Amino acid sequence: MEEVEQLRETSAMEENTALEAEAELPVSASGQPDDLFIEEAFAEPPVAESFANLKAVIEAAIYITDEPLGSEQIAAATGQPLDRVKEILNRLVAEYSAPDRGLSVREVAGGYKMSTKPEHHESIRRFVKRLQPPFRLSLAALETLAVVAYKQPITAPEVLEIRGVQGAGVLKTLLDRKLIAAAGRKDVLGKPILYKTTREFLIQFGLNSLAELPTLKEFEELGRLALSDSEEIETPPESSPVPDERPDSDASAQEAERQDSDA
Repeated sequence: MEEVEQLRETSAMEENTALEAEAELPVSASGQPDDLFIEEAFAEPPVAESFANLKAVIEAAIYITDEPLGSEQIAAATGQPLDRVKEILNRLVAEYSAPDRGLSVREVAGGYKMSTKPEHHESIRRFVKRLQPPFRLSLAALETLAVVAYKQPITAPEVLEIRGVQGAGVLKTLLDRKLIAAAGRKDVLGKPILYKTTREFLIQFGLNSLAELPTLKEFEELGRLALSDSEEIETPPESSPVPDERPDSDASAQEAERQDSDA
């Protein structure tokens, strides 16, 4: 008997729960639950990341462009309503105006531009003056460095054999820049020095390891793509021959003879 009572109580509770859930469902004008209303009521809320993602895109666009970007220009490029773009721009201006930000987003010449704050100009100027000169290498140095990177460890005579030109001075430049270093001596006649790339080489070229160097197959594919792109460039159409506007010599002679006879 106790089990029967428990089953009755459980059934009554489930029925009440179902009635409460049905009472909370949206209803149409007829008073019956409407499927469309139900779908809208239980539809997932819009993803909040869309606004954040658009804000990040606009921030990046302002950062990479040299010229100020107008709100209409940004709205057209992103396909977003102008009001939404303006709201995001106002937020960026407010966020970057905080004292703990070294950059600012401000309106310049009808557009928005990212720059350093005026109060930090003197400190930034002193910092820039102490920076090392930009990293530059000649074509010969780049060729030699590529040979060392792909053939390491390698000796100077082997580099000379591959490049076909003398490269002692170039190797010294690479050693001074700490892009290559000595890696012992090769066990052959004369014991020439072996060279290999360094950690500085990885840092300068943004590599995590030598395994990230492009393969020769990848170089060949890039070369084929470059060649196909150059072939696709349309050659300018041949200019049509300019019609000779000079009067025909025979016709001119006949006209002259006719005028003489009339005279």
